[in-house]
Amino acid sequence: MRRDIFQAIADPTRRTIIALIALQAMTPNALADHFDTTRQAISKHLKILTECQLISQQQAGREIYYRLEVSKMKEIDS
Repeated sequence: MRRDIFQAIADPTRRTIIALIALQAMTPNALADHFDTTRQAISKHLKILTECQLISQQQAGREIYYRLEVSKMKEIDS
């Protein structure tokens, strides 16, 4: 499914997720600690951001780390 990038970043929770992982790669559990919501809700936001290619995931052992795709952010900035 193709998602609209601008609609994805319009959500305040997703903007906060982008800001958090811009500082360092984080796991879904680490991200969920910053919000008053469930891990499942955070996972849905991560899925949308991944589908828009704003973030990517990297497997490290049993953990999945999400990191910002800076090139994609620069692309939508211009």
